[in-house]
Amino acid sequence: MSHFPAAIRRTRPAFTLIELLVVIAIIAVLIALLLPAVQAAREAARRIQCTNNLKQLQLACANYEDVNHVFPLGAMVNVHGPSDAGWDGQMGNNGVSWIALILPQIEQSPIFNSINFQVVIGFPGGLAQADFATAWYTKINALQCPSDGDQNGFRGDGNSPGDNGLMQYGVTAAPLPPGGGTRMVPVTNYLASFGDNYCIGGLTQGTFFPTETPYTLPLSTSNPPPFGVRIGWPGYQGSYADLNGKLPTDPAYVGPAGSLRGMFDPGFNQVVSIASVTDGTSNTISLGESLPAQRADNNVWQFSANANGTTVPINYPTPQSCALPGNGFGSSNWASRCSYANTGFKSKHPGGANFAFADGSVHFLKQTMSMATYCALGSRAGGEVLSADSY
Repeated sequence: MSHFPAAIRRTRPAFTLIELLVVIAIIAVLIALLLPAVQAAREAARRIQCTNNLKQLQLACANYEDVNHVFPLGAMVNVHGPSDAGWDGQMGNNGVSWIALILPQIEQSPIFNSINFQVVIGFPGGLAQADFATAWYTKINALQCPSDGDQNGFRGDGNSPGDNGLMQYGVTAAPLPPGGGTRMVPVTNYLASFGDNYCIGGLTQGTFFPTETPYTLPLSTSNPPPFGVRIGWPGYQGSYADLNGKLPTDPAYVGPAGSLRGMFDPGFNQVVSIASVTDGTSNTISLGESLPAQRADNNVWQFSANANGTTVPINYPTPQSCALPGNGFGSSNWASRCSYANTGFKSKHPGGANFAFADGSVHFLKQTMSMATYCALGSRAGGEVLSADSY
């Protein structure tokens, strides 16, 4: 029995409904305020990891150059130009991209040793060689940007049954996985740069990409539209093609012949030495970001899609399915992932993308930067004058 008088005993008051709702509202407001900050912190961490990936890849290219006195080939195909040190016997019959050549420099020697460089990866319309399957199905984390949530190193094979226009299209269908399973295509968020050669130009006849100087205008044209300086040079994507997109072997070729203006030639074995980077290695883009979901032929190993250019603005969107009417390869619907507008650099980072420069530094370039400045950074020997604060 209590010794306290009843008059002084008190019961604990409960929360009223209004008070409870106020507390819940305050908690909701705090969460709403904190969540963007948490997401921003996570994206900052992902961007740092992406920066580190690009730096490691560019340092690998620099180490390769230190040993071989040239940077890696963009791909080992179509012998038309200077040969790369040590690969004379394989060029033109193998088809592997620059990524395969730097595997020892990124501590992936077991994958490198699994590749038979004497054997072509595969022929168009066929399957990739079965003995390439070990490398094909090995995921390399250094090739994946953590901000890209659309894939986890592999995407569906568009050359296999069940294609919906949103899969990946290699030169060949993917090999069967060791032990069986579904054919997949290994993809990468980092591609080499062929610089300010036309991404599109004469490849899509009769139409012009908005930011490129019309390919029909002679090289001598002064103050060419749309920016007063030339945006796009022959040949397309670093090749020997003329302004009309015709190669010297084509009867319609009229010249003058193009040549690689960037760091990597994805199709004709032109190679770059450190001495040929006369604009300065700190002013020349070497590697940049790509989104496999927006480039239908993106893949790690084959030559068909291992480089991008700078005549398409950063983060220009190309998300549309190739299966839509008129959206196949070479489409003039620039939103198609099968149009040649897919050869622009892009990322999931807000406002721009990361790029590795030839000196090993990594810069975040804004998608709003001047096209003239962007293309000047793409060329290795264009002679453009850039101020330090222009990007």
